[in-house]
Amino acid sequence: MLLEVHDLHVEFRTRDGIAKAVNGVTYGVDAGETLAVLGESGSGKSVTAQAVMGILDTPPGRITGGRILFQGRDLLTLKEEERRKVRGAEMAMIFQDALSSLNPVLSVGDQLGEMFVVHRGMSRKDARAKAVELMDRVRIPAAKERVRQYPHQFSGGMRQRIMIAMAMALEPALIIADEPTTALDVTVQAQVMELLAELQRELHMGLILITHDLGVVADVADRIAVMYAGRIVESAPVHDIYKAPAHPYTRGLLDSIPRLDQKGQELYAIKGLPPNLMHIPPGCAFHPRCPMAQDVCRTDEPPLYEVEEERGSACHFWRECLHG
Repeated sequence: MLLEVHDLHVEFRTRDGIAKAVNGVTYGVDAGETLAVLGESGSGKSVTAQAVMGILDTPPGRITGGRILFQGRDLLTLKEEERRKVRGAEMAMIFQDALSSLNPVLSVGDQLGEMFVVHRGMSRKDARAKAVELMDRVRIPAAKERVRQYPHQFSGGMRQRIMIAMAMALEPALIIADEPTTALDVTVQAQVMELLAELQRELHMGLILITHDLGVVADVADRIAVMYAGRIVESAPVHDIYKAPAHPYTRGLLDSIPRLDQKGQELYAIKGLPPNLMHIPPGCAFHPRCPMAQDVCRTDEPPLYEVEEERGSACHFWRECLHG
């Protein structure tokens, strides 16, 4: 296994109290595999990724338990200097807002080339040539001319391609893409996802795709992990999730996807709001919003039941949900 996250716990200490952002997350991804991590805002998707990358804001964030194994090494035991060598060279991250992630006062060529200067010891001239190669690779037109331009001179889709080029510059074994298509229109979304999938096949990378949109991952993911209130509530191969979800929250996310055969009808929305992470409800955290909730859901936190091989659901009534 390329990456294994075991029982990860992350909390944020604030003036108002302790927010338990990640509560026992366990997942893994192998080389050449795509794991999609789904859930609403505040479910813990991005915080888990930041903990894996070692870029969690500390303070107020703090990892309070768990292990993160990357190619057999526990990243949480590495010194910061060793961790820094892993970032970029062996694992990389694509952030959701390319404009704020790129430095506005440096050309894109300088920002792409910096990876080769820092990690490969290249000269600035050679690094600039590699930057042009990367821009060509992610299909940015007229790369030789545009390598000297600045982030604001590119469209949103082109900026996201630059972020992808930066992430795969040193051909890392793992890429984490955090909402890479959020601010893009539908056509550009499809192009970006197609590019990511193509580069993954070419380099045989592991890919963790973080999103709230089940429609985006349907054609690219191998497995899906659904998160709610800092926990994984369902984990399954992608086709099983779409065919028959085994958790009411997953079913609600699927029902929220707009469909062509429902033109003119009101869109479905899951009732209520995600819980306050400082005051997560007892029992199943989803029970205040769940149409299937019963007394046991309000008192007993469900484990991740084994539905079948390579599939789990944190629902006391997963059988009813699966066949409902």
